[in-house]
Amino acid sequence: MVVGVVERVLPARLGTPFRWLLGSSWVSNIADGLQVAAGPLLVASETHDPFLVALAAVLQYLPFLLFGLFAGVVADRVDRRRMIVVADLCRVVVVAVLVGTVVSGHVNIAVVLTAMFLLGVGETFADTTTSTLLPMIVAKRDLGVANARLITGIVTFNQLAGPPVGALLFGLGRAYPFAAQCTCLALSVLLMLRVRLPAHGRDHTAEPSTIRSDIVEGIRWVWRHAAIRTLVLTIVTFNVTFGAAWSVLVLYSLERLGMGEVGFGLLTSALACGGLVGTLSFGWLERHISLGNIMRGGLVIETLTHLVLAVNTLPSVALVVFFVFGAHAFVWGTISTTVRQRAVPTAMQGRVTSVNLIGVTGGMVIGSALGGVIASHWGITAPFWFAFVGSAIFLALIWRQLVHVAHADEEQVEQDPATAPE
Repeated sequence: MVVGVVERVLPARLGTPFRWLLGSSWVSNIADGLQVAAGPLLVASETHDPFLVALAAVLQYLPFLLFGLFAGVVADRVDRRRMIVVADLCRVVVVAVLVGTVVSGHVNIAVVLTAMFLLGVGETFADTTTSTLLPMIVAKRDLGVANARLITGIVTFNQLAGPPVGALLFGLGRAYPFAAQCTCLALSVLLMLRVRLPAHGRDHTAEPSTIRSDIVEGIRWVWRHAAIRTLVLTIVTFNVTFGAAWSVLVLYSLERLGMGEVGFGLLTSALACGGLVGTLSFGWLERHISLGNIMRGGLVIETLTHLVLAVNTLPSVALVVFFVFGAHAFVWGTISTTVRQRAVPTAMQGRVTSVNLIGVTGGMVIGSALGGVIASHWGITAPFWFAFVGSAIFLALIWRQLVHVAHADEEQVEQDPATAPE
């Protein structure tokens, strides 16, 4: 029975390297989940200055904007496994130093903010490179299921289990969650060292190129590939609308729904539970519904989510909406990642991924800024109306193209070998 469960969750056809990669990813997500709660709590324990508290949040996005494109170039130039190991070891050192300052009583807000920024830099290089590994070790036709399993770890450990455990450990002692994070990151590195990768296709005999030319090449590749271009523009646009609405979510929960702090936690939990159901059901969805229709249906759900939240005042309705939205968000994330990985040449994966991550992060930053301005002028529900109208207009513009985006990879899938390397 145990063997059957393992086979269902981790099919043998995905290969041994994938299992090591999955283990490393899940343990790393535990580490990140602990920081989700412990990081802001540590900041709040050092200062109540709104500017500094907000700055800590900004520092989570800033490294992706500053170093994202460069990280993509590095991922396409060097041994990718080694890059991830180095990036995560640097994170281990940063967290270890932070723990030392907390234990010794020398921690202050400057130390905490510096640590947050450096951890963000390490995460930028690690995440950009990690996303390039899957197409190297898993057959293209199995990328959907493999991505769903990876994302399951994000939902379960990063969003559901990690934050409450991090908060509990912080209550026992400020250094405890960061010591646990350090341990998890080190274990993740050990698991990553077990992953065996083939060469990623870079021609080292060609004339050396500059970093700038490599970045330009990646951007041009995205722009010239119609399907991937549309996919990136969709992600940017919907992250702007999403970011605008979600930037005032805590105020919406408290003032509009009257749910209190605990209620706000229930909303985020409903989102994560929906995401878990969505990722676990991805295999069934992929077998029974075309990717194009899943993408269309998902964006309709996202658009209507903003509309329902704009008019709703009932906590029970909001919980259901968040559960459904969570399922859509993680199914969409699985599909968009899978389509991109199948369509992009292995040697270009890093740069194209970095362009995508810049779009994701940039969209969230722009949307969050717009949401704050809109809410301050027109009320707490105005960002949701903005998100609904913006999403609806863009969805109408790309409706026909979504089918081509979803199936842009069919030729590559048919040409791919039936089995992945062991």
